[in-house]
Amino acid sequence: MTVVLHDAKTIRLIGACPADDGEALLQHLLANPAAEIDWRGCESAHAAVIQVLLVSKRPLRGPPAGQFLHRFIGPALARNGSQV
Repeated sequence: MTVVLHDAKTIRLIGACPADDGEALLQHLLANPAAEIDWRGCESAHAAVIQVLLVSKRPLRGPPAGQFLHRFIGPALARNGSQV
């Protein structure tokens, strides 16, 4: 599992996050409404995970490990209202 609830305030994205992690991330976000997302260890993420990040507008600890995420997804999340 690459989406891990570290503590009540932090959800970590680690490595390559596949499509199934979109559901896991959503469940963690719903169960922990004050949690931030730490994606510093995230190398890549399926579009399902990115969509959950977009709608959550949660604070993100970053930058992510993956260059594509850093260069393209991070700015899109920032424009959408997430605190990157």
